[in-house]
Amino acid sequence: MMNKKIFLYILGFLPFFISAQTQERSEGKESKENKTPKARNDQYRIYSIERDTTYVDTSLTIQSDYKYNYLRKDTFGLLPFANEGQTYTVLDFGLNQVSPYPEFGFKAKHFNFYQPSDIKYYSVATPLTELYFKTVMEQGQNVDALITLNTSERFNFSIGYKGLRSLGKYINQLSSAGNFKFTSSYFTKNKRYIANFHFTGQDLLNGENGGITTISDFEGEDAAFNNRARFQVYFTDAKSFLKGKRVFIDHNFRINKKESDNNLILNHQFNYENKYYEFYQTIQSVTINQVAVKRFGESYRDGEINDRVRFRKMFNHVGLSFKSKFLGNVKAFVEDYFYKQYYDANWIINDVIIPSKIEERVSAIGGQYFYDKNKIKGNLLIKKAITTQTFSELTANASYKVNDKNAIEFQFQNLSKIPDNNFILHQSSYVTYNWFNSFKNEKINSFSVDAKTQWVNASLKATLLNDHLFFSDDNPNNDTISVTPKQYNKSINYLSIRVNKEIKYRKWALDNTILYQKVTQEDNVLNVPELTTRNTLYYSNHFFKKAMQLQTGITFNYFTSYFADNYNPLLGESFVQNEKKIGSFPMLDFFVNARIRQARIFLKAEHFNSGFTGNKFYSAPNYPYRDFMVRFGLVWDFFQ
Repeated sequence: MMNKKIFLYILGFLPFFISAQTQERSEGKESKENKTPKARNDQYRIYSIERDTTYVDTSLTIQSDYKYNYLRKDTFGLLPFANEGQTYTVLDFGLNQVSPYPEFGFKAKHFNFYQPSDIKYYSVATPLTELYFKTVMEQGQNVDALITLNTSERFNFSIGYKGLRSLGKYINQLSSAGNFKFTSSYFTKNKRYIANFHFTGQDLLNGENGGITTISDFEGEDAAFNNRARFQVYFTDAKSFLKGKRVFIDHNFRINKKESDNNLILNHQFNYENKYYEFYQTIQSVTINQVAVKRFGESYRDGEINDRVRFRKMFNHVGLSFKSKFLGNVKAFVEDYFYKQYYDANWIINDVIIPSKIEERVSAIGGQYFYDKNKIKGNLLIKKAITTQTFSELTANASYKVNDKNAIEFQFQNLSKIPDNNFILHQSSYVTYNWFNSFKNEKINSFSVDAKTQWVNASLKATLLNDHLFFSDDNPNNDTISVTPKQYNKSINYLSIRVNKEIKYRKWALDNTILYQKVTQEDNVLNVPELTTRNTLYYSNHFFKKAMQLQTGITFNYFTSYFADNYNPLLGESFVQNEKKIGSFPMLDFFVNARIRQARIFLKAEHFNSGFTGNKFYSAPNYPYRDFMVRFGLVWDFFQ
């Protein structure tokens, strides 16, 4: 009700705001002669660690609507849980990014955890501030603020913070998160030395209710349960907490004093990171139909559960590059990766020692060739570990740009990946959640084609998986789940085809994205929906002497039913299940978006069909998807 009132207030005040903006534009025309020249758009640059460059964009397109969410990116292929800041179910297997090095694990908790590739660096002509705000489900808000400025042409820094608090509609579903980032960029006058640095400090707290205990209460559509807090859940006080800090620098030094057609460059990248994950609860059992159920089974403790694990890694990459204007860039490098994942003490269970830590150093050598000339780009990367714990990677991609509207890209990858640490070692107060394993490397071969044309955008990806690692439940037919890691000793073939096409007619447009996925396997280990689609019909126009751009329409999301992975908060991981299918329910959103100068305003009625299409909507088994709600907010860029 409160959201609806605020929604009406905004609609009421919008004409006055537009009128003020129109008057300001008029006055601006009168004093145009006195204005200093404005900075060009290409003077506000954003670039990644891979030097991919974009520019600050204040336009309002359908992509602006798709990216207006907690993750600040297009989330097609991801299905969010009921509360903002919780985990996601991955509908598109092709979204998974794989590193050959062993990582912390607990992947279901990392969707909103900034990785080095997520950090952007800036170069701006004048100070730039971006403010993002969006309402949440209940009692809270989501804010993302960034300020960046250049103290000189050669030095930039930025400070950003994203904060979230949302109580949620169900019992014990609180999300509270903070993501801080600081970046700086510098280069010398002759660009002989170039450096990019960032620091992140992040903490993500979630109430973990384990899902609802009685599905029939939800699907029965009893009006008494319209208040979602009346549903019984497995945990009323469990919490998970992920915390991490990272220091990262990537810098280059040109050995020859003056830049020429042939240059010798020394590269160094340093990444030091620590993480901490905790699962805490005091009440272990819940009574379902007069029967006491322990969701995670028996434990060694009668009361409080407080499972904690820490992770630390240090990564160094040192390379020497020969950069030729005519031949491209040839690079030889060495890498050193030290990691340690540790608990408080060694455990002995049934005469089996569960060690307190795994601690290893992995060193690798490799080479890379990069070519970028005219309309052709190519990149070849080869590296292999030379230590006892080994891995290998071969990645090749090539692209050809026909013109500004047509381009094609090919990529091949052969990867032997060291298992993530939580597959190898885990300690818990719960009896069945203790293990120390020795798994083979995962073998991944993939080939992809990505075509962007003036007629349609399409991509194809084919992947062969061997020795695939996954989690699954050892007792799938009761309320107690005993999830353990396993390695599949057979091959899995995965194929996906994704097509996107926007059809425009005058002020109307229909944007379509369709994903087809097919898995060939002897056992149901990798489960994906066969068809996933998003279709948006919308209208765009300018009003009030073009002072305001308006965009309104309906988005239809749908995926076919399949055995979706379930979620285990103790492990912070999704696990394979083949008992309950979810999907085949439509998700309709109605939106009204507006742009006034650099401010973009978003109003959305999410899943407005939930009240008349039946309570069969789930994000994962036992976890209902979001109900109908009205949410709003804005993104505002300030150029000073």
